[in-house]
Amino acid sequence: MSRKAKVPLKLPSGVELVCDGSMVSVKGPKGALSMQISKGLDVRRDGEFVSLNVADGYVLRKTALLGLYWALLKNIIQGVSEGFEKKLEMVGVGYRASIKGNFLDLQLGYSHPTQLEIPKGISVQADLKSPIIVVSGIDKQQVGQFASEIRSMRKPEPYRGKGVRYVGEILRRKAGKAGKKK
Repeated sequence: MSRKAKVPLKLPSGVELVCDGSMVSVKGPKGALSMQISKGLDVRRDGEFVSLNVADGYVLRKTALLGLYWALLKNIIQGVSEGFEKKLEMVGVGYRASIKGNFLDLQLGYSHPTQLEIPKGISVQADLKSPIIVVSGIDKQQVGQFASEIRSMRKPEPYRGKGVRYVGEILRRKAGKAGKKK
């Protein structure tokens, strides 16, 4: 059984949680999200605290899912109250990004510009003068997935360090042929 799932989640002020059977809906200042809870798990609310418990008769099969659903519920509560954001930086000569309508236009050293459609629920900030792209939204999985798609357009290479990387990502550099010892 998960140790973290034993700790009840605290609801921030301005966040409402409604549990209707196996469907949990959370509304907050940033928006609303809902998720389906697995059969055999109960969501209980005590004032400003929310806890997940295994229903009777499901102990052996559902304790493995308890930590997963606790983390998913925690991410939903954090998403509607604070939101999530990922920052990416572009390293390379001529690398730039701009937003054109509903598309993110990336110029990453290819002979053609690359365009990615921005999904609903995600906001992207990109400036031609800055090498930083900021992806933000209320759904942690969706924010991380779109940031990963942007990074996959030009992954950072280990010799010069050029490419698109997360801000703060540590890149393991390699020595080229000139750095080889005899």
